[in-house]
Amino acid sequence: MIREVFGNRYQIVSKLGSGGMAEVYKAEDLTLNRPVAIKILHREFADDEGFINRFRREAQAAANLNHPNIVNIYDWGSENSTYFIVMEYLKGRSLKEAIQEEGPFSPDRAIEVAKHVLSALQFAHRNNIVHRDIKPHNIILTAEGEVKVTDFGIARSTSSTMTQTGTVLGTAHYLSPEQAQGRDIGITSDIYSLGVVLYEMVTGRVPFEGENPVAIAIKHVSDLPSAPSEINPAVPASLESVILRAMSKNAANRYQSALEMRDDLMRAAAGHTVAGLPPVEEETDIITPPREVLPPEPEPREHRGRWWLWSALLLLSLLVAARGGWALYKASMPPPPVKVLVPDIEGKPLDEAREILSALKLKLEQVDTSYSDNIEADCIISQEPKANAEIEEGGTILVVVSKGKELLSIPDVVGEMQVTAVALLMRAGFEPGDIKEQYDDLIEPGRVIDQSPKPGTKSSKGTSVNLIISKGYQPVQVPDLFGKKLEDAKTALAGLGLEAAASEEFSDQEKGKVIRQAPGAGVTVAKGTKVTVVVSKGPELVTVPNLYGKTEDEAVEILVELGFLVDVDEVPGVPEAGKVYGQDPEANAKVKKGSTVIIFVGKSP
Repeated sequence: MIREVFGNRYQIVSKLGSGGMAEVYKAEDLTLNRPVAIKILHREFADDEGFINRFRREAQAAANLNHPNIVNIYDWGSENSTYFIVMEYLKGRSLKEAIQEEGPFSPDRAIEVAKHVLSALQFAHRNNIVHRDIKPHNIILTAEGEVKVTDFGIARSTSSTMTQTGTVLGTAHYLSPEQAQGRDIGITSDIYSLGVVLYEMVTGRVPFEGENPVAIAIKHVSDLPSAPSEINPAVPASLESVILRAMSKNAANRYQSALEMRDDLMRAAAGHTVAGLPPVEEETDIITPPREVLPPEPEPREHRGRWWLWSALLLLSLLVAARGGWALYKASMPPPPVKVLVPDIEGKPLDEAREILSALKLKLEQVDTSYSDNIEADCIISQEPKANAEIEEGGTILVVVSKGKELLSIPDVVGEMQVTAVALLMRAGFEPGDIKEQYDDLIEPGRVIDQSPKPGTKSSKGTSVNLIISKGYQPVQVPDLFGKKLEDAKTALAGLGLEAAASEEFSDQEKGKVIRQAPGAGVTVAKGTKVTVVVSKGPELVTVPNLYGKTEDEAVEILVELGFLVDVDEVPGVPEAGKVYGQDPEANAKVKKGSTVIIFVGKSP
């Protein structure tokens, strides 16, 4: 495929890799003169109409995911029954390659990578996109230190993860239990897969191995993973709790949002404890049969005697001593901690939230800030623990504070082709609004004439930008110029925005008037088109030659060569038979080309 061009725009440069669903190439965007990555789906998918419809919907949805941790999708289409996706070209390596080359990551580095992936997932989930194929192969670490998640929405377009030969081995290690069982999945499936990725980052290996994909899938459903700290003692308990909770078999016991898991990772990074796993019996469907308890055998009679009386007295003494000791112990114990209900401070200004918590003897700790389309600046976006949870007095509520709506600069797309303009706007976080067309004599058809709001305007993400697209020259009909004088013809053409290209030729028509034109009258052309007009020079005049003394044959040859018609009149009684002794018209007369010349030739008696 090297040097092939897709969509009349993307020229293949080199192959980057391949998988069960597609091959990925580096390509050159010939319009914007920049490198891109182009994913070309295997031709077998082109015969599946259901797949193509899902692919189209998901590619469009994924193209709207404009986020710093998501690989941008620029364009998609088909070429000779082959479907392709054009995306951002990144210099770097996959997370899988990094783990294989470097071994286990430090806890801090693993948290940093996972934090960015969770930001991407939170944004996608908020836009109703479930990735369904989170794995280290789909996480790119760029040369600039960025973390980018790729293939959003694309995995969802395939008919089944378990049926694509070549993708199963790479994917089965990261399947959620519900995916392995073919059940409906949601955002918690992505949470599980990322838990597996975190597990691999800190241990250097996946939690479950097997002889084939089915064996691995069964383990995801029924087996519990070894604790990461058993493999790598450097993994702290707080991070291990996050990983194992994300990998809960029961989706209800996992984190219910990417933001919730990200908050716990931040607490783990700060050295705080995080919520542990639910009991094992809530995690699996495996029921362990209870052990049979047998009653104690009766004591032999010979051992019974009056010992019971001494035993009763000893037991009574011990009870009295224990009661007194317990009273002393209780008196020395500190009072039990006071529990309070966590108030709902989401959406409240930061200062007001501090006052509310302070009145309940609780502390507020800001762990992050984030842009929000719904929460005003300096107000609380989220809190942990959530409202109405119990917490001890003096406890800390972790909050994420809003930076308000993210205001971005609208890019300048005037002069760009429509498809490029739309891609640039969406990449910058904006939406294409109303698109209108109008004629323009100066701007090539398909290019942007104007935009609203204007370039450089600061506006929030998702703002619609209206475009006016050039239709090129306005078409006009060529007028009928036959019989017009040249100047009148030029004036008529100029009035319609057309140019005249004049030429002349001899004609029986009146001199100075148009005898022919191209394009013809009534033909529709664009403004600026040249119309050729041919103007009459009048009839062409030729000088009649002197034929006296010529033989008949000589005279006829001369006249025919000059374009005359010849009429021979033989006259008897002339001294020199066979020679011209007279002509009409006379020599040197000016006549129309093609006129008849009569020659008088002597005839022998």
